[in-house]
Amino acid sequence: MGEQVPTVLIPGLMCSPRLYAEQLPALWRFGPVTVAGHRGADSVKEIAGQILAAAPPKFSLAGLSMGGYVALEIMRQAADRVARLALVDTSARPDTPDKTAGRRDQMALAEAGRLGEVTDILYPRWVGPARRDDPELRWTVRQMADETGPEAFVRQQTAIMNRPDSRPGLSAIDCQTLVVAGVDDEVTPLDCSEEIANGIPSARLLVIPDCGHLSTLEQPKILTTALTAWLSQ
Repeated sequence: MGEQVPTVLIPGLMCSPRLYAEQLPALWRFGPVTVAGHRGADSVKEIAGQILAAAPPKFSLAGLSMGGYVALEIMRQAADRVARLALVDTSARPDTPDKTAGRRDQMALAEAGRLGEVTDILYPRWVGPARRDDPELRWTVRQMADETGPEAFVRQQTAIMNRPDSRPGLSAIDCQTLVVAGVDDEVTPLDCSEEIANGIPSARLLVIPDCGHLSTLEQPKILTTALTAWLSQ
């Protein structure tokens, strides 16, 4: 298999390592795998710096949603350390005023001890129509919310709504890049992924049918196959 390069995975908003549970056994065959912490700071710049401080000198990097925002910041800070990049169900765009307003409402609920209500609001937006009535998937999302906790959720939302516009830097990314989009993603719609794939010279776009925003959980076999192929190249 040749020299093994470690892999760093960054979860999304209000997500824990459970987000990648189905992929970890397969990815582990290619070298050490770390699910990075992203709960302790309220800016993507600081979160990226914390991940880089703990990461190996050279690594493959994948992030879903918020994890993609942080991954793009890592590319700004230390692109030379990233062997390959996977951007899953994410966007290079900054937050919009409407989305920021919605985040502030969710933060207020979390601060009032009502994080469970936030989960109920977000779940039908996060998953595609085929999985909205799936009790096991809903349970997993609730567990990840509990593992994140309200304080970290507020920090994460603060980081997300103040993230920079990553589009101007896409053309400078020169490592092998996989871009993944669920065709039914309502949070970061397909055109967001198409924009990233068109902006990065070496990018390949994978569009997954019957899938919303949480592709690692909604279509785990397809994601595992895609990520193992990404690591094999």
